[in-house]
Amino acid sequence: MKIHEYQGKAILASFGVPVPKGKVAYTAGEAVEIGKELGFPVVVKAQIHAGGRGKGGGVKLARSAEDCESIAKTMLGMTLVTHQTGSEGRVVRRLLIEQGMDLAGSREMYLAIVVDRASGRPVFMASGQGGMDIEEVAAKNPKAILKETIEPAVGFQAFQARKLAFGLGIPAALVPKSVAFMQSLYRAFEGTDASLLEINPFLQTKAGELLALDAKLNLDDNALYRHSDLKELRDFDEEDPLEVEASKFSLNYIKLEGGNVGCMVNGAGLAMATMDIIKLAGGCPANFLDVGGGASAEQIKNAFRILLADKEVRAVLINIFGGILRCDILAEGVIAAVRDLRVQVPVVVRMKGNNEQKGKEMLRGSGLNFVATDDMKEAARRVVAAAGADR
Repeated sequence: MKIHEYQGKAILASFGVPVPKGKVAYTAGEAVEIGKELGFPVVVKAQIHAGGRGKGGGVKLARSAEDCESIAKTMLGMTLVTHQTGSEGRVVRRLLIEQGMDLAGSREMYLAIVVDRASGRPVFMASGQGGMDIEEVAAKNPKAILKETIEPAVGFQAFQARKLAFGLGIPAALVPKSVAFMQSLYRAFEGTDASLLEINPFLQTKAGELLALDAKLNLDDNALYRHSDLKELRDFDEEDPLEVEASKFSLNYIKLEGGNVGCMVNGAGLAMATMDIIKLAGGCPANFLDVGGGASAEQIKNAFRILLADKEVRAVLINIFGGILRCDILAEGVIAAVRDLRVQVPVVVRMKGNNEQKGKEMLRGSGLNFVATDDMKEAARRVVAAAGADR
């Protein structure tokens, strides 16, 4: 789950990480009042779940109440396009009003903690080249990225923080403060079950203060049951409406750009293979949809409804392995969905496994125009042809 910068900074502050003073504003009037409270100049920052806001015009300096009001009115409601939003952009609905910082003589660096799947451990990363696209830094100069792998049983150790601090060239007098800063970051990462924590830039001021000038925090959805307070930070306006709807029925749905073949599959591995074979057949999947191993007929019906809410879908491929989810349960849900929703697009069904024959008999006896096949490659070929996606 992604959260906004102001939310991430509030969490970091609760773990002792120094952050600039700031508050969230939903109207231009609120922005001005916060600016007066903090004292001008202030920074007005658009709050969307994407990076690159500064380059897109989503970060501005306001030197007066008039500046603040004008900037806030322009930003609120604007569609902000960055390299992470795609061409459709994101609508700005809230702003972070933050105290202005004197950056003269300061130094911008980069810190992050990520889960490294290769090692199965968190990795603390640092770079002296903060305030810019870290992906570009990593591509052009990999040695500029310092890394410390963390053993979860013992946590992030002080000697590891010192290695990173010296590697960044932080003055010896500030190393103890840097160690405390980094260890507080790791406590926040671990304490919230985060999957990503990124500080860019990590600021060293001329006066020797260390601050998280920006913050990005992604939380592991699978651990949210342990953090009822963090669930409330979810901003549904920042998510695809179909993905939000799918989550209500415990369905794993991700909309894909440019596709016209809807996919309904059980199991993430089979879903990935299904998307691959659609591409191999010359088509383009419109979504990733994993109904899970124990889906009910009602969930299948809701999955179908969500699939067809995407107006780009011109044919549907259902590819199910009947293990926990029996093929007859699938057939029951699919038949009900096609009848109740008056489905007009072609539906290709490939099912194998538990109660396979019963499921196929139910489809044949439904009187509905399903295309059934036993072969996965053939199913992909037929659904692509039905969608008119051959190329």
